[in-house]
Amino acid sequence: MQRPRYLAAFVLLGWFAGLSGPAEATGTALVQQADGSTRTYAGVSIRVAREELALTTGDGRGTLVIARAACSKVGELVKCLPYDATLFQNGEKAHISLRGGTVWLNPTTSRQSLPLSSAQVPPHGVLVSLTTKAGTYLSLSGTVDEVQK
Repeated sequence: MQRPRYLAAFVLLGWFAGLSGPAEATGTALVQQADGSTRTYAGVSIRVAREELALTTGDGRGTLVIARAACSKVGELVKCLPYDATLFQNGEKAHISLRGGTVWLNPTTSRQSLPLSSAQVPPHGVLVSLTTKAGTYLSLSGTVDEVQK
């Protein structure tokens, strides 16, 4: 049995080396607050830069940065378990305490199936599922728009 290799931060630049510069692809995020209210964000920009995953709303008003995660290769996919996030919004910076979650990344040019699931991740795709300690749930699906080395 192969032992997974865990990383202290996103080391995505090597896995996404085939991408270069900005692309026109975007993602869609769903945020459900602890009180049950939900909001959907279309046109979310997904960037990988400085070993971080940055998700920016279509209007550019908010960016969630996932900077620390334990990551391992699972087949052709990269599975990351994030444990630190920061929200930049309205000129302010707020630390987001995470209860748990998973980030799946597909660095390949072909569609990949999630293990033990019928769900698939598109080429250069990202699937995010996070729960904060405050009870907010975030899910996102899309493709990486930009990789900065």
